[in-house]
Amino acid sequence: MSYLTHADLGGQPGFGAVTPEPEGELFHAAWEPRALALTLAMGATGSWNIDASRAVRETLPDYANLSYYQIWLGALEQLMLKRGQVFADELASGEMRHPAAPVARVLQAAGVPAVLAKGSPTRRPEAGPARFAVGQRVRMHRGKVDHHTRLPGYVQGKRGVIEHVHGAHVFADSNAQGRGEQPQWLYTVVFDEAELWGEDAPRQNLAVSVDAWESYLEPAA
Repeated sequence: MSYLTHADLGGQPGFGAVTPEPEGELFHAAWEPRALALTLAMGATGSWNIDASRAVRETLPDYANLSYYQIWLGALEQLMLKRGQVFADELASGEMRHPAAPVARVLQAAGVPAVLAKGSPTRRPEAGPARFAVGQRVRMHRGKVDHHTRLPGYVQGKRGVIEHVHGAHVFADSNAQGRGEQPQWLYTVVFDEAELWGEDAPRQNLAVSVDAWESYLEPAA
């Protein structure tokens, strides 16, 4: 078995239909904007990277029972607990009971628009030529992975076609583990629905696109 995260729900039954929400409806409770603000502010301190935070979110043991911002807040608590930036007694009481831990940077209110506009680009210089080309058939890696991965479980071992080559990008798997960015070529791979779900599944004339790093791929026989 490969290591899968709680967020890797593709192809799993029992979650019901997707219910679209009105455009621009961002929050459902008064505390959710504060959870977002806390997450952004702590992310800007440089205490962890985006892949590390995503790994914690997607491996929360109660992930399936949490709302979107409950997942964000739960992950933030775990990240800060691990680094001594908050303590269990403070979370229980809702009060600060220990001296604040030093951080490398502090996001000031005036700087928020610029930080959000800049984002976190992941494109990096290429160290060598791409192994695969547009139109080439590939097979996704299948096998045991003992760490958080961005390779969806439902495409492991499946065959698809390279649709786009994106250049080299930060490799999320290694970056999440604190092993550095280790940039790799990134590709968009397109899969036929029958390849993913089987010939007996209801056909809807759909194709599924997945962005995949080079180490996820091998040439298809």
